[in-house]
Amino acid sequence: MKLQQLRYLVEVERRGLSVSAAAEALFTSQPGVSKQIGMLEEELGVTIFERSGKRLTGVTAPGRIVLAMARRILTEAQNMKRVGEDYAAESSGMLSIATTHTQARYTLPPVIQRFVQRHPQIRLHIQQGSPLQVADWVLDGSADLGIATEALDRHAELLTLPCFQWAHLVVTPKRHPLLEHQPLTLAALADHPLITYDATFTGRSRIDRAFERQSLRPNVMLTAIDSDVIKTYVELGLGVGIIAEMAFDPLRDAALAAMPATHLFEGNTTRIAFRRDIWLRGYEYDFMELLAPHLTRRMVEATLKGEGADPGL
Repeated sequence: MKLQQLRYLVEVERRGLSVSAAAEALFTSQPGVSKQIGMLEEELGVTIFERSGKRLTGVTAPGRIVLAMARRILTEAQNMKRVGEDYAAESSGMLSIATTHTQARYTLPPVIQRFVQRHPQIRLHIQQGSPLQVADWVLDGSADLGIATEALDRHAELLTLPCFQWAHLVVTPKRHPLLEHQPLTLAALADHPLITYDATFTGRSRIDRAFERQSLRPNVMLTAIDSDVIKTYVELGLGVGIIAEMAFDPLRDAALAAMPATHLFEGNTTRIAFRRDIWLRGYEYDFMELLAPHLTRRMVEATLKGEGADPGL
């Protein structure tokens, strides 16, 4: 039995039983993957995958047990490597962070700057996507840490910790008629074309719920995943924007006026997540504390051990 065979096994399941997709993801040949899985089944004396001709159609009962064991073995093999990196090469390594555009553009730059100053030899990789993609990348090991407002806390395999809270702002061009509505109401907002985030990004669900509770149908005429794109179209006079408060800078966005919206929309919590079964390296603990000072190593380790509930804010 070889670790490579277990990797093939797990990747085939992850790719919806597509041997060709697994082979492509693992940079190997389809016949090679099929051969190694067949050899493993022969060695174990059980059929792992159900077949119809050459096509895999399901996972057998013993196959489900073998796959669960294979995932644990691969995780522990990865953890052994991470332990070695942590103790034998403390000054080197790579940290992969998955996050959304808003966090990467507005929240992370000062955190990354301080992290690089503290760990100049650590290579950083930041990949941006939707909150659902962020969760998937952390789950499949493509990223060490995931940072997002939505979706992360839906997966039991992830330990998800709150980092900070934030609110939405309403932005308009200067001298826009909506600025005369004090205090601002959802009904007044619903009278104007709105520009805001895509359905799964940056607290959009809370925006939608606020209008639904008052039985209002907002005229969302444009959505985007990028706060800068939203602000650009607001500047052009195409609508009123609803953005994350961290995305507004009075100096940089001098052409826009901002109106607080804490009384209109629920607050949002940005969270960080990692797999519960992964060994965290020292510099990963450092990164979390730089991002959110209350996430000390002691607190994170205690939460991992189940010595308390996941901390709130």
